[in-house]
Parts: sequence; C-alpha cells; structure tokens
Amino acid sequence: MHYDQSWMGYGIIGGIEAGVISALAGLLLFGVFHWLGRRNGWSYGPQIGWSFLLATVLTASGDLWDLFYFNYARLQSLQLLKAKLAQVHDPDGIGTRVLCELLGVVLGIYIGWVWCSGNGSRRAGSQDKDQDKRG
Repeated sequence: MHYDQSWMGYGIIGGIEAGVISALAGLLLFGVFHWLGRRNGWSYGPQIGWSFLLATVLTASGDLWDLFYFNYARLQSLQLLKAKLAQVHDPDGIGTRVLCELLGVVLGIYIGWVWCSGNGSRRAGSQDKDQDKRG
C-alpha cells in the first residue's frame, strides 16, 4: 500500500525517513499484539510474527511491489515504462528504501520486545551487580 511519499527525500535520506516510519509502525503494532497476546496467552512468536507481517504490509508493500514489478514485469514499450516510473517516488533509490523499511520494521519490533519484556532493565541490573562483585 503506497502512502504519500512526495515530502520524503531522495536516496539514503528518503530510505532513513521510510525506515523511521516503519520502525514506529513496528513498535506500535508490537505493542498492540503484545497487549492482545497477554490477554489470550500467546507466546512472543505470534506477537512478533503478526507485528512483522502487518507492519510490512502497511509500510513496505508498495515499494516491494514496485521493486518486484520493475525487475520482472515485461514492459512492452518505452511509453509504458515512463508512465510507470512517473508514479514512483525516487525510482533510483527504491532498493535502499525497501531495505531501510524492512530494517526499520525489525528494529521497531525489537525495541518493543525489549521494552515490553523488561530484558533491558534486567540486563542493565545484572551488569551493575557484576561490577559490585569485582570491587
């Protein structure tokens, strides 16, 4: 699903902007699925899986489709190619944008998992205890 990308930058700047949007979507969706999962007794697997699938569909599917289409579709004429390329924001940086979107979804879900599971505070606490034992 394409969202309005006319305000985004080009190249790596546009990729980072798309990645931040994807990370926020992944974080928000993990929070929703974590809340649903706790109420229904789900493990982290379904929570992470559904969050990744839905965040990818919402944020990266349009660019993934364009990337696939331009690589494998038969474009019969130069006019058709020009018309299809005119519909895409930054066709030169589409691969970078897709990569940043996918990495953003993974990063957002990871941050949500660390935040919701409390692993970050436990790890920080265990490091402090180790330092106290050493002297």
